[in-house]
Amino acid sequence: MRDERHEASRSVRRHERRRRRARTRRRVLIGGGLVIALVATIALATGMHLTGNISRVDIASGSNERPEDIDGDLNILVIGSDTREGIGTNEYGTGTAEGGARSDTNLLLHISADRESAYVISIPRDSMTRAPTDCDDPASTVVNGEVRRWNDNFNRGGPACVVKTLEGLTGIFVDHVAVVDFNGFQSMVDGLGGVTVCLPKAVHDEDAQIDLEAGKQRLDGHEALGYVRMRKSLGDGSDLQRIERQQAFMSSMAQEATRTSLLLRPDRLYSFLDAATKSMTADEDLGLKRMLSIATSVKDLGMDELVFVTVPNEPYPANTNRVQWRQPAADALWTAVRNDTALPGHEKDGKKDAEPTLTVAPSQIHVEVRNDTPSPGLAAQEARSLAAQGFDTAVVYDPPTDETEGVTVTHAKGEAAAARTAAAAYEGAKLKVDEELPVGTVQVSLGRGAPNAREVPNREGSQPLPEATVQAPPAPTQVKTRTADQDICG
Repeated sequence: MRDERHEASRSVRRHERRRRRARTRRRVLIGGGLVIALVATIALATGMHLTGNISRVDIASGSNERPEDIDGDLNILVIGSDTREGIGTNEYGTGTAEGGARSDTNLLLHISADRESAYVISIPRDSMTRAPTDCDDPASTVVNGEVRRWNDNFNRGGPACVVKTLEGLTGIFVDHVAVVDFNGFQSMVDGLGGVTVCLPKAVHDEDAQIDLEAGKQRLDGHEALGYVRMRKSLGDGSDLQRIERQQAFMSSMAQEATRTSLLLRPDRLYSFLDAATKSMTADEDLGLKRMLSIATSVKDLGMDELVFVTVPNEPYPANTNRVQWRQPAADALWTAVRNDTALPGHEKDGKKDAEPTLTVAPSQIHVEVRNDTPSPGLAAQEARSLAAQGFDTAVVYDPPTDETEGVTVTHAKGEAAAARTAAAAYEGAKLKVDEELPVGTVQVSLGRGAPNAREVPNREGSQPLPEATVQAPPAPTQVKTRTADQDICG
């Protein structure tokens, strides 16, 4: 009987334990569901909040026809507005002479369709270009418009006017626009925890309210705004030099975001996005979801594949304080954007053929070096670099025509093997046959964009190559670039 009572008691206890465990599981499930619901609600509210921060604008306003939208690649126009509202200081003035804001900075971000490269093109604010006389009138276009300073387009008709002018001049389709003002820039830098810059000398600028020592300095948002805007305290005071400084600063921002793994830190990412969106005006399609989609698509892009470039330019004849786009280099740049190809002069090699075996020693080759550029001393310098490797060299002092690009190695018929040895000293050198050239002589012609000599694989002697102090001027279609991974002090 006692065993039966004991067994019954054990059965009651087991039943009670099962009931308690079931209640606990229900509580856990209910609690887990609440947590998931809470997280989802917070994420939704955060997304709605950040998206709600952004002001909206119709970037197609005033346009009847727009360029073709090439599938896959992205062109995002980023405009820095010089409005002073909300920055808590009058140190940059209280407005513009015309009233309203102007576009202090104009950047076109091009992201390739394969997401393996991106470049940021700075458009000088003082560029004199054709523009629609009335940006709100669909019949008013670049073709029948007026010539005016680029900086005035934003003041005349806002982001839509800038887009209409850019598309009309270049044939590029602008997918998205983001306008960020002074306050937004300051807050974004603070959201990163500051950004490091490198100063060649100490800077004391009362207008920008910054006082910094030479060398590397960590700037907060307020100091950073003064740094990227000041003109008179560093360099020659030109807007072009300020653009170079801004590009270096953007490189440093990209390095900072990578170093701190910004995308993997929800707290810092939220702070950065909140700061960015509060002072942002964008097109209707550029919401938080679209921004995150774009950011995710380029997450594997290396810093060496983010390239900064300025539209090639030259002084504007009617007013040398202004610039005009230099042709044909500017056209070549816009063509690269339209066609989603590499920047002119920076094309990547595809699959390379095996390097040819060099069968003729340098000492068996007489090389005549000719300079076809305006850079004095280039031929003599390159002749010394070749002589240091065993070539028998001479300099040809023909007047330069300034009509060639790169390096051309000319040789007599049947002398291709000797020419290949000489050509190995210059990346991208082209071979050319001249049946009237004496056997045993190779001519090296240096044109615009020619690189300096490098060591050939079968060089003779161990004497180091002399330092190259003379550079060939860039080819007409080449553009000067800076990659985001460059040393900020470089």
